[in-house]
Amino acid sequence: MNKATLLLTLLLVPLPALGQGAPPTLAETLTPTVGTVTPPPPDPYGSWTFNYENDTLGGTDQNYTSGLQLAWRSPSAELPSPLRWLNEQATRLLGPGQVRWGAGVAQAIYTPTDTQRRIPDPRDRPYAGHLYGALVLQRDSGNSLSTLEIQAGVVGPAALGEFVQNSVHKAIRVDTTQGWDSQLKDEFALNLMFERTVRTAPLELGGLQADLLPSFSVAVGNVATYAGAGLVMRLGQGLEADFGAPRIRPSLVGSAFFQPREAFGWYGFVGAQGRAVARDIFLDGNTWRDGGPSVDKRPLVADVTAGLVVHYRGLRLAYSHVWRTEEYYGQRGGLQSFGSVGFTARF
Repeated sequence: MNKATLLLTLLLVPLPALGQGAPPTLAETLTPTVGTVTPPPPDPYGSWTFNYENDTLGGTDQNYTSGLQLAWRSPSAELPSPLRWLNEQATRLLGPGQVRWGAGVAQAIYTPTDTQRRIPDPRDRPYAGHLYGALVLQRDSGNSLSTLEIQAGVVGPAALGEFVQNSVHKAIRVDTTQGWDSQLKDEFALNLMFERTVRTAPLELGGLQADLLPSFSVAVGNVATYAGAGLVMRLGQGLEADFGAPRIRPSLVGSAFFQPREAFGWYGFVGAQGRAVARDIFLDGNTWRDGGPSVDKRPLVADVTAGLVVHYRGLRLAYSHVWRTEEYYGQRGGLQSFGSVGFTARF
């Protein structure tokens, strides 16, 4: 067991009470004082969120080229019985708050810069697809959102990256991608993530509000192992409805649910996140196979993002544009640029 896995395992084990009371949870220890924030009222509605991310929205067709995600977040109600045990074990990690659970399915596609070579440049990013399901536990205290997510799926041909990309290219009558025969081999993909986002009390600016969303995240698994920290600044109205624009990991993911206190709200935002990366299967290559495609990854990666979120009654629409630094040595093109659209409906 490596150090990162051991650390996350210890965090999930609740500690017994000492003396007159139990020790503070990790979530309570890491939450700064952010002013008076009203806890969220009970929420009888769940949320469905669909995310579409693509580099064509940034004018390119390379690296992280496409992402699709469908996510469900429950009402703030009793957990299904199979999840109650896991929720109890995660108490020290997640801390107090309104409990939600969630599930989702997602696919991500990665390609090199030159997609017309049948034999890809070995110095370029490998072809790869990632298809996975996710199980999520969340606690919303009003001023913070703690998330524990388990992802399980597959990397390789079984992830259907080639089928999806080339089917879309044929449908829109553009050149198909030629080098998928050299993609990463099939491999079971398992990852565990913890993320915590703090929402500061809003600053009133006339008829507008401003706040900050500092966050940190940790991921452990054979797909990605990293630690990240980020900050988002927002300006608008009705900021208490969510914790940022919904996204696909490893980006600043915001929240796949929203709970509006008013019929209409909106905000513009800018933010940044840095990640220290110990493993990235899409750059390092297959975990248990030698001789497959790989490149020399950079240990530090940063994202800068800006966008707009609008919600009306039970509907929310979000757009984020992302600029990502080079992820491996020798990467051509400098900053990668891609867009992300998220649509959420409450039921």
